[in-house]
Amino acid sequence: MAKIYEAAVLAHSSLPSAAWDLTSFLKNAKSQIQLWGGLLLMLVGVAAMVWGGVLLLRKLMANPQSAGHQQGWGTIALLILVGGALSGGGWSLISTVGSGGQKTITDLGGGTVIVQTVDRSGGFPSGPFM
Repeated sequence: MAKIYEAAVLAHSSLPSAAWDLTSFLKNAKSQIQLWGGLLLMLVGVAAMVWGGVLLLRKLMANPQSAGHQQGWGTIALLILVGGALSGGGWSLISTVGSGGQKTITDLGGGTVIVQTVDRSGGFPSGPFM
């Protein structure tokens, strides 16, 4: 009888706890939105690569007289490059770029900016170093 009781206690303790608080809800919502957003970014990236390929083929096979109605080489290259980056990176790519921006803003707010004023009489810079 004791062994059955021990097995019941072990089975009960391995079940995940159902947390119904606001913090758990927001954490789960954040991770789910990141998952869906990343998948959407990947889908848009694939669509951009396909459209860039279509435009590339149209430009290569087009009549030279209709060059004014076509996309430029830079646009085609950016569609393919950015589409490839998004289709491969998804949310992690956007998160990495965003964290780089956050570091820059934090550095700017942390006193790493040197303010330099212009002297009106001579036009020479005057600031904390002069």
